[in-house]
Amino acid sequence: MTERKLRVLLLFGGRSSEHSVSCVTAAGVMHAIDRERFEIVPVGISRDGGWTLLDQDPEGWALNTGKLPEISTLDHPVHLSTDAQKTSLLAYSESTVTDLGEIDVVFPLLHGPFGEDGSIQGILEMAGVSYVGSGIAASAMGMDKHFMKVVFEGAGFKVGPYEVITNKQWLRDSEASMKRCENLQYPLFVKPARAGSSVGITKVDEPSGLRAAIEIARAEDPKVIVEQGIVGREIECGVLEGRGSNPSRASLPGEIAVADNEHTFYDFEAKYVDGAAAKLSCPADLSEPATREIRDLAVKAFDAIDAEGLSRVDFFYTPEGEWIINEINTMPGFTPSSMYPQMWAKTGIEYRELIDELIALATERNIGLR
Repeated sequence: MTERKLRVLLLFGGRSSEHSVSCVTAAGVMHAIDRERFEIVPVGISRDGGWTLLDQDPEGWALNTGKLPEISTLDHPVHLSTDAQKTSLLAYSESTVTDLGEIDVVFPLLHGPFGEDGSIQGILEMAGVSYVGSGIAASAMGMDKHFMKVVFEGAGFKVGPYEVITNKQWLRDSEASMKRCENLQYPLFVKPARAGSSVGITKVDEPSGLRAAIEIARAEDPKVIVEQGIVGREIECGVLEGRGSNPSRASLPGEIAVADNEHTFYDFEAKYVDGAAAKLSCPADLSEPATREIRDLAVKAFDAIDAEGLSRVDFFYTPEGEWIINEINTMPGFTPSSMYPQMWAKTGIEYRELIDELIALATERNIGLR
């Protein structure tokens, strides 16, 4: 008897400003996933939150020059339905409801708020379906750059100096909020606290630019974090959960260097649009002791927030040989050219094998408390 293919719901798009990046990630997974083992069910989420069944052809979601992909139509609305035995996908057409079959595992290829922050993870937990990646609490901590730093400091990591400006603090007294930032040394990086790693970020070289930078960040998230710039190399490491009770695994580290003068840091354009803007090197040019140290630290960071599945952990490596943790990303960019899959390819796990491993990790994990 032929073994039934595992049905994998690829969930992408979403309500965040990283909607198009999520679509590009989904195209990469659709290209590479083993169709002999898995039946894929592509479901897109529009910017207003509607779910729709999409075509399995990945070309419509690839990154084409001058145009970012967008899920704008809801021709085949769907939602998850669960009972004591299974979770199914239901389609709606006028007054008709069609059962599209059982879903075995969800691969939420969503970046930013309403996808990477515990929101979708809560829905999937309630639906009782297995899913790739971290659970609710770890996703929420990994999304909030403020609470992430609090957890890492508690775990013994060194973090750079920063200030947090909440929405109420800004509305009550914006001048007092900015005055607190006088404790930091310029340049500063002003970021939305919970809006991903690439959008709404401004490098500020002098106090006159601070208010405008905060307003740019607030357009993405009313909670803002202001970080002191760190002199050091930007080194990243991928982490992959261990099977069963086995320890988590760290990839060889990679390094990012912005390659031109148009991008003063690794922003959205440098990451996703301008392919020549940044140089990604893996393995990073580090001594063997430094390589061992960052791999150990990356696993420690992964475990500190109780992450699952996958994460990318970003550090600064200072001229004095000190590691300063920048952030953890619980659903990193996952196109074949993204840093996370590239680092694992250099470590010995190719893109398709990485997809297989993540799905296997999801299916062996319990739903609920674990």
